[in-house]
Amino acid sequence: MTATAVSADTHVVEQPDLPRRYAGAIGLGTLLQPLNSSMIAVALVQIGIDFHAGTETQWLVSGLYLATAIAAPTAGRLADLLGARRVFLSGLVLVALVSALAPFAPTLGWLIAARVLLGIGTGAQFPSGVAMIRGMADRRKASAVGALGLLSIFAQTSAALGPSIGGFLVGTFDWQAIFIFNLPVAAIAGICVLVLVPRDPPHQRDTSRSIWREIDLPGLVLFSAAMTAVMLILLSLADHPLWWLLAVAIPVGVIFVVWERRAASPFVDVRLLATSATLSMSYLRTMLTYVAFYAIFYGLPGWLEQSRKLDPSKVGLVVLPIAAIGALTVIGATRLARSRGPGPLLLIGSAGLLVGGSALTFGVHSGTPIVVLVLVSAVLGIPNGFNGLGNQLAVYSAAPAEETGAAAGLFRTSQYVGANLAAAAIALVYSGPATDAGLHRLGYLVVGIAALLLVDALRQSRSGPASVASR
Repeated sequence: MTATAVSADTHVVEQPDLPRRYAGAIGLGTLLQPLNSSMIAVALVQIGIDFHAGTETQWLVSGLYLATAIAAPTAGRLADLLGARRVFLSGLVLVALVSALAPFAPTLGWLIAARVLLGIGTGAQFPSGVAMIRGMADRRKASAVGALGLLSIFAQTSAALGPSIGGFLVGTFDWQAIFIFNLPVAAIAGICVLVLVPRDPPHQRDTSRSIWREIDLPGLVLFSAAMTAVMLILLSLADHPLWWLLAVAIPVGVIFVVWERRAASPFVDVRLLATSATLSMSYLRTMLTYVAFYAIFYGLPGWLEQSRKLDPSKVGLVVLPIAAIGALTVIGATRLARSRGPGPLLLIGSAGLLVGGSALTFGVHSGTPIVVLVLVSAVLGIPNGFNGLGNQLAVYSAAPAEETGAAAGLFRTSQYVGANLAAAAIALVYSGPATDAGLHRLGYLVVGIAALLLVDALRQSRSGPASVASR
């Protein structure tokens, strides 16, 4: 199969697809992050009972999000410098070690620490995986669109199945099983990458500079400090906002930008972000997209359980189409992206999100029949595949080849900033139990975000299609 690269001057070039075995091997590793994000949700109650803990168990979720938001761009930068395959496999090793030890955690604090380390390990897979795909595509003069589409399918599918897998493991065994489950997945992914994915090219660097200077350790520390402060503020918005952390986040962020502008080998190329409106807007768009996605994915189940009075098993079936349909739409999105680039995908995804948000706002209430709720979930799932792949391709297209890993890492960070904003938004719009009025306010939020995304997608469509197949 071939892919068509379309550039602004409408010059068309046929390119072969990157063999799917590469993306399949890499995709198995990228399953770990969404699985570990969603499986834990059904284990929190039992973990709280075992450790005599209350709301502090939420740090098992937030700790992983925080760690991943910082670790993903770090892993991406290391992938660009040291080799993507090495970083990918190192992340799998860390996941396996932590997953083997976490079931024996003596206290909740130790278990939270294990989840943080798990976030670091799973955060390495996506950016290093994208860097591997780009490297192989460039060497083979092949299209990466199909491979990136397959990664999106893996992400959508694992998000859909995570709660079900977690529920089975916790119900059949105990909460420790959600950690043990990582071991065979990490092992199979590691073996597949070792066997199927070519070794990294020899690392070429100026021997007069140390590897620490290439990594930009001061930039990494400043980024981590600023991002930690920002994420803690976002996590606190629903209860007691920690506004005083702005006194940390703002000056540290300013120092970070100043340092990165002067660094010879910056951790985050802020000069590129300042000059590339496409890349910067792609990150902003990704963040907003995931505010809407997580607001729906976590806000709707709460309403179904509290206002619609469905038991958890039925709630899972009603919301399953959100992720399942999203995985199916990636197939169509991939075909469209081969010839048209990310622009049409973002246009369709934004329009679909607008329709789905409107359905939540005006078409759903506590008396709505189950079949209608399933149809609404299906409609809400349609934009996921288009938006997910469209944003991913937009970042991939705008990022320089030598910074693919770091760019993919920031893409993941944008997602988790959006996730934490969504958590705060859900608490604010519901303001207590999830009522019909709260759900409708959530729908208005989704509609507002979708309208902004649609305006941006229309703006991009006027600028002409972008070339993605050749990258």
